[in-house]
Amino acid sequence: MSATFASLKFRNYRLWFASALVANIGTWMQRVAQDWVVLTVLTNNSGVAVGIVTALQFLPHLFLSAWAGLLADRVDRRKLLMMTQAGMGVLGLGLGALVLSGAAELWHVYVFATLLGVVSAIDGPVRQTFVAQLVPPTRLANAVGLNSSNFNAARLIGPGVAGLLIAAVGSGWVFIINGITFGAVIISLSRMGDLYPLPTASRAKGQIREGLSYIRGRSDIVVIMVVMGVVSMFGLNFQLTSAMMARVEFGRGASEYGILGSVLAIGSLAGALLAARRERPRVRLVLGAAFAFAIAMGIQAVMPTYLGYLLMCIPVGFASLTMLTSANAAIQLSVAPELRGRVMSIYVMVLLGTTPLGSPVVGWIGETFGPRYAVLLGAMATLLVAVIATIWAARTWHVRVHARLSRAHRIPRPYLQVDYPGMSQTPQKQTLAA
Repeated sequence: MSATFASLKFRNYRLWFASALVANIGTWMQRVAQDWVVLTVLTNNSGVAVGIVTALQFLPHLFLSAWAGLLADRVDRRKLLMMTQAGMGVLGLGLGALVLSGAAELWHVYVFATLLGVVSAIDGPVRQTFVAQLVPPTRLANAVGLNSSNFNAARLIGPGVAGLLIAAVGSGWVFIINGITFGAVIISLSRMGDLYPLPTASRAKGQIREGLSYIRGRSDIVVIMVVMGVVSMFGLNFQLTSAMMARVEFGRGASEYGILGSVLAIGSLAGALLAARRERPRVRLVLGAAFAFAIAMGIQAVMPTYLGYLLMCIPVGFASLTMLTSANAAIQLSVAPELRGRVMSIYVMVLLGTTPLGSPVVGWIGETFGPRYAVLLGAMATLLVAVIATIWAARTWHVRVHARLSRAHRIPRPYLQVDYPGMSQTPQKQTLAA
């Protein structure tokens, strides 16, 4: 088995991967259907309303993620996942029943989005840490990368299928199908064998503060969280900006909106598979991917045609997933195992909790000035934070780059040696092929 798919040789991980793919496809289908219902059925192309739905879905992460991370460090992760998956399934079925009955109103979607956000806030940290129980520590980086490829393979399939189903049978059935897909994860969790043990946190006071204190002492983690927080706030609003671009800017329907998400996932899947081959992603890769994402998104914002915008979804997806996967793996692989749940919960809180702050602004800009300006806002914000983070890191960590010639091969190969003597983590020496 190739290095890219090494984790799939473990039975528990295969069960998780297959069932998560089914559930993730359903989740992406619901996201498309939810935004489309709000935009075209419950409002008159209101970007603000779609932004509010997105905000409500992610707002609970701001308040619950830290507690959920502590919960993930304390309890049986498999049982907790079964409970969260069942909760999300019930919510999908409930919203589907409302839409099919014709009784759905905008406030109903707001309530369901909020409830889904509550369950997702609890699910996120335990999902992030549970993968470490499915593979040995030496395969964790690969498993994290494959998880991202799974999520984006679903993004490749889900939006397109959702667009076709909305056009054929209506949005209600999309919600029903999504609710059913969570059963696959529950069944797979129940069929898993023995898991790799992870340390658990005993009950004590100040455990959340302990996680925060740990992060404050790790400047590399702080840099990643700041960059990803800003990018998530203004740049990672694809479901909102894609809906507005398809509907308002290009005058297209549900199928074309779904295709935008699928093509975006082509680049995302490629980025995730490439990430699965990396043994240890670094901060520099996160910053480099942020620069690439800003440039690709800026070009996408000015594409004059639907086809041009569609094609630019590929580099945007590739850069965004390289950035997300590298950030996730860089933190997971460097944090102490007994603190992993709490640290990852704070990362999830930053990544997803900033979305409610930015999505209404992005929606308002798109509705007031046009969807292109909403996309451009994400590009400019990402570029600005990447520049500031790079300058700060170079000065604070006293980054030094040296040209070297490797003689480990028959033909000497040039490479760059990058030293970080000022990093608050253990001083590092990294190499980058020239």
